[in-house]
Amino acid sequence: QVQLVESGGGLVQAGGSLRLTCAASGRTFSNYGMGWFRQAPGKEREFVVAISRSGTSTYYADSVKGRFTISRDNAKNTVYLQMNSLKPEDTAVYYCAADSKWVAPRSATRYDYWGQGTQVTVSS
Repeated sequence: QVQLVESGGGLVQAGGSLRLTCAASGRTFSNYGMGWFRQAPGKEREFVVAISRSGTSTYYADSVKGRFTISRDNAKNTVYLQMNSLKPEDTAVYYCAADSKWVAPRSATRYDYWGQGTQVTVSS
């Protein structure tokens, strides 16, 4: 089992920044690729960004490319999502997820473990 706890969400004005943190516990963190997904009210959960086990490979949704940056610290069992130039359409609950197989990093169905989510609200 892997337990994931997100933090860092909040209310921010458009153009502002937030940094989300996902702290992992349980099994060896470096065995898992990590992803961030988000879900806005009335919409399906969507892929945001993912990072490979070692951190050498990253994947971004087109909607956040150039604005968001994912990173990880395997010594601290933590993955980060730095979000800059936030837009109202970024408003959603953001979820951290862990994937042991790393076959399809953009696919939510491939992830084994999920956090409880953290709310991000961007006002216009």
